[in-house]
Amino acid sequence: MNETIKIAIVDDDKLFTQLLSRFIDEQNDMETVYIANNGKELIENIEKYTIDVLILDLRMDDGSGLYVLRELQNEAYELRIIVLSTYYRTSFMGQMLKLGVSSFLPKDIEGEELIEVIETVYKRGHYFSKEQLQVMRQQLSKKTPEYTDNSKESLTSRETEILKLLCQQCTTKEIGEQLFISPKTVETHKTNLLLKTGVKNTAGLIIYAIQNKIVQPDELLLLD
Repeated sequence: MNETIKIAIVDDDKLFTQLLSRFIDEQNDMETVYIANNGKELIENIEKYTIDVLILDLRMDDGSGLYVLRELQNEAYELRIIVLSTYYRTSFMGQMLKLGVSSFLPKDIEGEELIEVIETVYKRGHYFSKEQLQVMRQQLSKKTPEYTDNSKESLTSRETEILKLLCQQCTTKEIGEQLFISPKTVETHKTNLLLKTGVKNTAGLIIYAIQNKIVQPDELLLLD
């Protein structure tokens, strides 16, 4: 990657944030731009920083992890959210997606794997493991009500093509190359998808695609 990924960390474990920040800053294409020890501190200061990826603890002492997710849902911040939690459970995956999370990981993840996830989330918008996809199939396909105000019939064939490619973790450039259209045209179609479906990010588009049976959870691309 040529670009530097700007990362914020929110966790009430100060030693953990220091070590994680140091590890991130050792990478050639990453930089820690902000650290907070609770969610309210982040929300109060988020507009002061350019943040590409937010690494967020789910359950802090003041319970502000969910608060952050809900607050960010109400605002149009252009950032990806990785929830890194000791309380990781695959059964929470559906809820995390609904809250706009791009990746949900256990806190004991290996450092090199975390770096790979950060790069994938930054480039492609989301990261899922095989185990998470299996859970999503159950949680999103069957138990979650389908969107009723914005049906799949309202999407054009081109928008449906692009939605499927987004679910396969294709970048804007890759989609353009596959469909022989410009990246700007891809972004225009993606904007229309967000407007038509009423969601705010790529994770929301994936939920929409699964709930409306445009894709099946096991069709989502897995990374090696």
